[in-house]
Amino acid sequence: MSDQYIVSALKYRPQHFNTVVGQSHITTTLKNAIRNNQLAHSFLFCGPRGVGKTTCARILAKTINCTNRTEDAEACDVCPSCASFRDNTSFNVHELDAASNNSVDDIRELIEQVRIVPQGGAKYKVYIIDEVHMLSNSAFNAFLKTLEEPPCYDIFILATTEKHKILPTILSRCQIFDFNRITTADTLNHLSEICDKEHIVFEKEALHLIAQKSEGCMRDALSIMDKIASFTNDQITYTNTVEHLNILDYDYFFKVIDTLMLQDLSGIMLIYDEIIRKGFEGDMFLNGLTEHLRNLLFSRDPRVVHLLDFPEAIQARYFQQASQVSQSYIINALSVVNQSEQHYKMARNKRLHVELALVKLNYLQNAIQLLSDENSGTVKKKLLTQEVFPLKAPMMRSIPIKPKVSIEPSVTPPPRKQTSEKSSTPITSAPVPPSTTSSGNTASYGVTLGGLKGLKNLVRDKVLNQQQQEVIAIDSEQLQQAWEKIAHQLTAEKIIYRNAIMQTLLSFEGHVITLTADPVALDYLKGQRLILLDFFKNYFRNQEVNILFALKPEEMQNPADRVLSTREIFDKMAAKNPALRKLRDGLNMDFDL
Repeated sequence: MSDQYIVSALKYRPQHFNTVVGQSHITTTLKNAIRNNQLAHSFLFCGPRGVGKTTCARILAKTINCTNRTEDAEACDVCPSCASFRDNTSFNVHELDAASNNSVDDIRELIEQVRIVPQGGAKYKVYIIDEVHMLSNSAFNAFLKTLEEPPCYDIFILATTEKHKILPTILSRCQIFDFNRITTADTLNHLSEICDKEHIVFEKEALHLIAQKSEGCMRDALSIMDKIASFTNDQITYTNTVEHLNILDYDYFFKVIDTLMLQDLSGIMLIYDEIIRKGFEGDMFLNGLTEHLRNLLFSRDPRVVHLLDFPEAIQARYFQQASQVSQSYIINALSVVNQSEQHYKMARNKRLHVELALVKLNYLQNAIQLLSDENSGTVKKKLLTQEVFPLKAPMMRSIPIKPKVSIEPSVTPPPRKQTSEKSSTPITSAPVPPSTTSSGNTASYGVTLGGLKGLKNLVRDKVLNQQQQEVIAIDSEQLQQAWEKIAHQLTAEKIIYRNAIMQTLLSFEGHVITLTADPVALDYLKGQRLILLDFFKNYFRNQEVNILFALKPEEMQNPADRVLSTREIFDKMAAKNPALRKLRDGLNMDFDL
C-alpha cells in the first residue's frame, strides 16, 4: 500500500468498461455504440446507489475522446486526452452535482458552456449531471430544448437513483440504461481480488457476509471491508465480522431450530436470553428467524436451491437441518413468527411477546400431529368430546325456529276412533335401526354435538318416527276438536278475529280439509296457511293432509252487504287516491288487522 492511504472505493474504482462489476449488459452496449460510432446525444443512467452509474459515465466520457482506442473499444490511458482526464485537467468533461446546483440559473450557466467547442482537438464535450432528479421543474423545463437538440459535439450523461421523479419530457429525450444491483457472487469475487492485492488475510464466509450486508452496493461493500480490515489488523475472519457488523450469527438460528425440535422450552428461553444480553432487539431476532425458516423451506426442493445465497458450507448445514424438519412445521412456524413480527411494535412487554411466540413454536409439533391424526382417523374424536363435552351429560335441547304464530299440537293425540266415515289407510314405514332411536322415548329429540351431520340424523329420525306411527283418520269430531285448539292459539294475539274464526265451517273429503269463512276471517287464515297445514299434518299424523279455503255462500250472494276485509277497504281507498299505495310502499307497511 502507498504512503497516503486511499479508501478501496476510490483506489479500485473501475477505469475501463471491462473492470465494471455486474453491469455487463450496459458496458457491452456502450462499447458497441462507440465502436460503430452510434452514440446518442443524451444518456440516462438509473439504478440503486453504488452500482457504477457515475463510474460508467466517466469511463464513457474518457473513452469517446481517446485518440488511440483499443480494438475492444477501451481507452488507452496514454494519449493526451486520457492523461488530462486522469489528472482532472480536461476541459472537455464537466460534472455537475444537481443536488446542490438545481436552480434555473445553474442550468442557464450550463447552457452557455454548451456553445463552446471542444478543446485540444477532442471530438466531444461531455456533461455529466449527477443526481439529476434533484433539479427543480423550472430547471428541467429550461433544459429541455438544449437536451433535445444539442450541438453535434455535445453529449449529456444524466445519472439518478430515482427515475420516477424525472419528468416524462426528459425521459423521452434520453437513451435510458437501467443498472442492476450487484449480485453477492460478483461482490464476493471482487472483494477477494482486492484482498489478494492488498495482502489481507480473509475467510470466504466473512466476505460473503459483507457482500450480503452491502445489499448489492459495491461502494458499501468496500467501505465495510476497509473498516473491518482496520479493526482486525488485516485479518478478516467470520467471528470478527459478525461481531463488528452486530448481526446475529447463523449458528444461533440453527441452535434455535434444533432446540425447538427437541421441545426443550427451557433451552430455547436460555438461547433467547443470550441473544438479548448481546444487545440484539426482539424484532431483529424475529426477522432473522423468519429468514432462516424461509431458507429451510427452500432447502427441501432442489429446484429453488439457487435462491439460497450462502457459501457451500452453510448450504450443507441448511440441507441437513431441512431433512430433519417437516415441511408442515416450517410453514406453520413461518406463520407464527410472521404474525409475531407484525404485532411486535404494538406489544408493551416486547420480550414476553417474543417468548410467547417461542412457546407456540416449541409445542407446534404436537398441534400438527394432533391435526394430522384427526384427519387420518387414528385418534377418536370421542376422547376429545369426553374432555370438553362429557358424553354422559344430558343432551342439549334443540331451539326450533319459531314462526310468526307458534302452534304446537297436542302432546298426546286422542286415540284412533273407530268410525265408518271415510279415512285414509294407515301408513307404515320400514323398521328403524335401533341406533337411530332414543331408548324408548320417541317424543324427545336433542341436538347432538356432531354439527350438521348430527342435525341431518335428527331430521331423519324424526321423519322415520312420524312415519312409523299410525295415521289418525279424519272425522267430524276429531276435526272440530283440532280446530278448537288451533283457533284458540291463532286468536291469542289477534282477539279481533276470534268470533269470525270460531264461526268457520269445517268439512273434509279424504285428506283435504276445507275451511269456509267470511272474507275477514278468510283473509287472515290464508296468511296462516303454512302454520295450519303443519298443525293438521302433525295432529292427524298424516303428511298428505291439504287445506282449501272457501267463502261462505251468503257472502257470495250479497257482496254489497258483507263486511269488507282490511285489504279490500284499502284497495277501494287506493282506487280513489293512488298516492296511498306509494305511501304504503314507502313506509314498508303491511296489513295487520
